[in-house]
Amino acid sequence: MKTLFKTILASLILVALFFPVRAQDLHFSQFFEAPLLRNPSLAGIFTGDIRVQGVYRDQWNSFTNAYRTGSLNAEYKMPVGASNDFITTGMQMLYDKAGTVGLTTTQLLPALNYHKSISSNRNTYLSLGFMGGIVQRRFDRSKITTNNQYEGGGDGENLTATNYSYFDGSVGMSLNSGFGDDAGNNFIIGAAYHHLNKPKNAFYSNAGIAVKPKYVISGAVKFSVTETSYLNIQTDVSSQGSFQEIIGGMMYGVKIGPDWEHPDYVLHGGAFLRLNDAVIPTIKIDYNPFSVGLSYDVNISQLKTSSYGRGGFELSLTYIGFLNRDNSSLNAIRCPRY
Repeated sequence: MKTLFKTILASLILVALFFPVRAQDLHFSQFFEAPLLRNPSLAGIFTGDIRVQGVYRDQWNSFTNAYRTGSLNAEYKMPVGASNDFITTGMQMLYDKAGTVGLTTTQLLPALNYHKSISSNRNTYLSLGFMGGIVQRRFDRSKITTNNQYEGGGDGENLTATNYSYFDGSVGMSLNSGFGDDAGNNFIIGAAYHHLNKPKNAFYSNAGIAVKPKYVISGAVKFSVTETSYLNIQTDVSSQGSFQEIIGGMMYGVKIGPDWEHPDYVLHGGAFLRLNDAVIPTIKIDYNPFSVGLSYDVNISQLKTSSYGRGGFELSLTYIGFLNRDNSSLNAIRCPRY
């Protein structure tokens, strides 16, 4: 069974090499810990001045060297003049390596987001974000083996380029607001358009193959259940070519410590569902200014027979802090937060 699974996986990776038009963007189960990959207008929507987040994903490695993916994003938020508006600059970096041929994708994408205050009575912001930079893909040519090699006819592939690069870009808009009497109640809705320049995506220099545009609709709401607990609901709906992904779920947070407004810890537990693919139990702990999250995909797709239900392990680490400056958002009456 493991040999069959390896064969299927190797075939999928070769398809991704030679027919990238059918490929789908990389994704995380803890998608809420990689906000710029969801929508560049989600940059800066947090309670703080700076945020650094990392997510590491290890998938199907009980069978073979399948997928290892890492994301790192950093954001810096600052006010604009004497108004309640803010601007956020950021950087999204991503690294992914798949299979024995080492199909590797590296992204370096700067981001810029403007937050416009649209209410004088409530903490409400309309944000417009842009992100764009360079993407590089490569693989190890020496590790490809085909039937022709066993038959003495070479490997049968006329492929000399083992890496290529392209520029990529995305744009998004979001609405972020508080609601109710509790200052901790917030919601976000947003939409993003990725690969807006439709970059070419092929190892063949003369191939007219482009990355399919991707549309993402995001939503999140956080509200208090009691004075010491709250519920955080997150969802994403993505569409790219013929592929569609729907993921959503919730986490219940409990504050621990004598001061519930400034708790020593916050423990979160919950689960997410990637429709027709995986159930994702998730735990998280906040210990200001750090957060650590852990999740595991339980495969419920058609591959569950070969994978025995095993899926992807993810670990996330987040730092959110305030800067020692006169115009820090710590002292702001209104600022983008979640």
